Amino acid sequence: MYNPGTLRIHELTDDERAIYATLKPERLPEHVAIIMDGNGRWAGQRSLKRFLGHQQGAKSVQMVTETASRIGLPWLTLYAFSLENNLRRPRAEVSFLMRLLKNYLETNLQRMMDNNVRIRYIGRTRELAPDVQEKMAWAAEATARNTGTTLTLALNYGGRSEIVDAMRGLAAEMKQKNLSPDRITEEDVHRHLYTAHMPDPDLLIRTSGEMRLSNYLLWQIAYTEIFVTERYWPDFRGIHLLEAIADFQRRERRYGGLGEDCGEVEEDPERISSAAG
Repeated sequence: MYNPGTLRIHELTDDERAIYATLKPERLPEHVAIIMDGNGRWAGQRSLKRFLGHQQGAKSVQMVTETASRIGLPWLTLYAFSLENNLRRPRAEVSFLMRLLKNYLETNLQRMMDNNVRIRYIGRTRELAPDVQEKMAWAAEATARNTGTTLTLALNYGGRSEIVDAMRGLAAEMKQKNLSPDRITEEDVHRHLYTAHMPDPDLLIRTSGEMRLSNYLLWQIAYTEIFVTERYWPDFRGIHLLEAIADFQRRERRYGGLGEDCGEVEEDPERISSAAG
């Protein structure tokens, strides 16, 4: 929920403040999700090793998170490491990404504290290495009392696997309570998702220009607005987050209903159908 008391607009850059001045603060998205894509291609275009792209991408995470905290964005969820990454990437790259995650948490903890950021995680994190899980738990515990932006990292995450896990949890609950399947509601499914504690995303940003969802938050983005930029994630900054939010605010969210400019329904559709027959 938008809370003017949490804003730190004076900490934005001049360029960021110029874009923020065009926004309606009361219409900020409550939850922004981002598919951080393009680290490898960013490095390749510069004849650099892939790991340098990932390192630069980690810097982008902190800069974007700090801008989000300054404008009072309640929820920011980043697709950091997918199940497919874990299964299909070379082991050396996966190991490097896990070391990078631990290093990110260690070196940025104080900045998260200074920015009142709380960190959480979604995904099959229990399958990650014990030392990685230990560092994740350490950062989550240290920031648990912060009340600003909640930064959620999707790690070893897949949208389909999340739904499978939710169904398993729901099936166990139904068996325990002896409930009939015909009583299942969307809210029942929602309660068993990894994201049960947060609102669905209002805005999904994808970097690198790819036009696909990549198995990310498949249940949650049913009515999410999507913004795609050609910019690779290592070049993405807080100002680009604000540009995406500005685009979001120019849209009319209809949730399956009629828009304001669609014209009035002047006739009863059933009467028209009967007359045509």
